[in-house]
Amino acid sequence: MNPPLKRLSIAGLRWTLGLVVLCESVHFVFSPSTIHHLAKAGFPQVIRQALGGSEIIAVLLFLVPPVSLVGGYLLLFVFAIAVILHLLHGEFDVGGLIVYAMAVIVCITRRNDKTTEVPHD
Repeated sequence: MNPPLKRLSIAGLRWTLGLVVLCESVHFVFSPSTIHHLAKAGFPQVIRQALGGSEIIAVLLFLVPPVSLVGGYLLLFVFAIAVILHLLHGEFDVGGLIVYAMAVIVCITRRNDKTTEVPHD
């Protein structure tokens, strides 16, 4: 793959993922429907604030290149906690969280990828 295109694709993935997760996190923290859904499921409101607030901080760090690695690992931790909470409450639709986690892994493993590919014959 063309190295400039590779860098652009990873940066594009990081920004797309970051902005989508940020929008969803803000919705999770401030949406009245989320408040109602979590109360109905038996979650204390502090879970929504702690998990959503942590996710917002993590994604903002993920979007800042010098600290993107720290933000990426924090996002992976938050996604893991979210998956566990979903599964413990019988909600097995966690595919989106798993895809987000894999995208974070791609971004953090390729963030400083300076390797050149061997041309194919």
